[in-house]
Amino acid sequence: MVVRQESAERADRIFHALADTTRREIVALTLTGEYSVSDLARRFPMSFAAVQKHVAVLEQAGLVTKERQGREQRVRGNADSLREAHRLLDQLADVWRGRIDRIGAILADPDPDPDSDTHPVEDAGAHLDPRDGKEHCHDRDRRPEES
Repeated sequence: MVVRQESAERADRIFHALADTTRREIVALTLTGEYSVSDLARRFPMSFAAVQKHVAVLEQAGLVTKERQGREQRVRGNADSLREAHRLLDQLADVWRGRIDRIGAILADPDPDPDSDTHPVEDAGAHLDPRDGKEHCHDRDRRPEES
């Protein structure tokens, strides 16, 4: 359970960091080369302190690494963290493709079998819990007669 919680918190930090345009630009720049925080600050219409804060959020998410070299803080992008974000997005895409396919099957079946033990409407209401990467059905997704 602890590992799953840590993984979910890491995903939250990554997506929070990538939610900001400036931080995405910093990641893109630092994946192509190493920059000092001062170099980055000159590229954006904001204070040096604001850029430092953006870099700190990216560093906490593991999207960049920061290393002191003399008086400078050098920032480098971490492609492994971006691959992790990509993997998580692929999982979500797979879940939604499955939902769409199930809904399509429901709509295409003109005479569903009322004696079936499966509930395609319930299955279509399943969702991916980003904290564990598995599909779950919630009580709110059930038909009233099944509650």
